[in-house]
Amino acid sequence: MAAGVEYTIDELAREAGTTVRSLRVYHERGVLPPPQVKGRTGFYGPDHLNRVRTISRLLDRGIKLNGIKELLNAWDRGDDLGDILGVGDLGAPPATTAPTDTIAATELAERYREVPNGLARVVAAGLYEPIDAATYRIADQQLIRMVDQLAAAGVPDDDVLRELEKLRVDCDRLARRYVDLFHRTAWQSFQESERSSADLAELTERLAITRVIPGQLTAELVNRMVGKYLEHDSELIEALPGI
Repeated sequence: MAAGVEYTIDELAREAGTTVRSLRVYHERGVLPPPQVKGRTGFYGPDHLNRVRTISRLLDRGIKLNGIKELLNAWDRGDDLGDILGVGDLGAPPATTAPTDTIAATELAERYREVPNGLARVVAAGLYEPIDAATYRIADQQLIRMVDQLAAAGVPDDDVLRELEKLRVDCDRLARRYVDLFHRTAWQSFQESERSSADLAELTERLAITRVIPGQLTAELVNRMVGKYLEHDSELIEALPGI
């Protein structure tokens, strides 16, 4: 288990946005490794949390637990996921992306051939989702466009996916904080109100703000901080004076 944060099964379920019952099922089906037992209590680490979130994303995309188990076991072993998914020789000529935003598994595997477990990772990252063993479709066009822009700028695919995976974890943590804040303030205030039409209208307005402002605020702060670090990069300034 990685050093650092530890969770009981209740804490892991809450942090991952699932239930204790689901975690027990994951254990029974062999997709979630056992915890480290201390005394009579099992403790889970960040690797468990990442695994549960990956399982949830794969389930959301219609993949059954048996398929997830096979996929994750292959990922852990570092096996060729083209063989696991039954897509044959990954060296075959790539298929052409269809107008319906579908893509052959062989083409997708070829696109990420330099990335360890690339096919599994683009699915877990929410970029693509399987239709069947041989065909995938775009799951998030906007994310794919941004990923492609980074790749076109010279960032290796492995680095792009690694940063996207970390960013998802960071964004999930931020989102939970804002939702908790909404519950502690707007929702609590509404529960203690007379629940009149005016109270409901106020709740609706505050909910709309919660859906939009956190993302805008986070993006603005991140962009400012990126700019600050770039402005203090002496080697970059020397190469590109006046930036």
